[in-house]
Amino acid sequence: MSRDVDARILVVDDVPENIRLLEAVLTPRGYEVVSASDGHAALALAESADPDLVLLDLTMPGMDGLTALPRIREEAPDCEVVVLTASGTEENLLAAIRGGAAGYLLKSEPPGRIVDFLRGAANGEAALSGSVARRLLEQVRTGNRRGGGVPDHVARRLSAREVEVLLLLDEHLSTDAIAKRLFISEHTVRSHVKSLLRKLGVSSRREALEQLKAA
Repeated sequence: MSRDVDARILVVDDVPENIRLLEAVLTPRGYEVVSASDGHAALALAESADPDLVLLDLTMPGMDGLTALPRIREEAPDCEVVVLTASGTEENLLAAIRGGAAGYLLKSEPPGRIVDFLRGAANGEAALSGSVARRLLEQVRTGNRRGGGVPDHVARRLSAREVEVLLLLDEHLSTDAIAKRLFISEHTVRSHVKSLLRKLGVSSRREALEQLKAA
């Protein structure tokens, strides 16, 4: 995009004061902020405003965040969506990750930390508040996909999104199928695979899956 800003962020929140506070934090740091007050408006702007990132609240009148999330990913598949909410419930967390969220942040995070998380999300990193990351990691470790979770030595080395990609490889999904499942590009899938192979110290997907199955 030919813009004189670091990124364009679509902020979706039904509370005007929250939007003003985020604008006050993001604009001086080089971000352009556009806003929507519900899921319906967010869908329209995801297509017309061409955002680089979406910062999405969950609790809104009309179309809520969890309903809007996968539809935003369909409208703007190259745009990462980060949830910013007061709700840290496990149910909402897992629903958001399954819906294609690249991150899940709590509104209790300091503004500077939110900016740091957004920079990471723009570079393909998972943006997760500390307590949220611990909860998700516990879910991954004790999950029941294919009869077991992810070994600790694997979960500690990889980001949440890399673990997700690895689990989908274990389901024998192709790069194209993983991209469609996670609402990301095939290039991004390949980047995650390259990164997880490096972090696990292996040279092939088969070797990575062998580590996944290790006790």
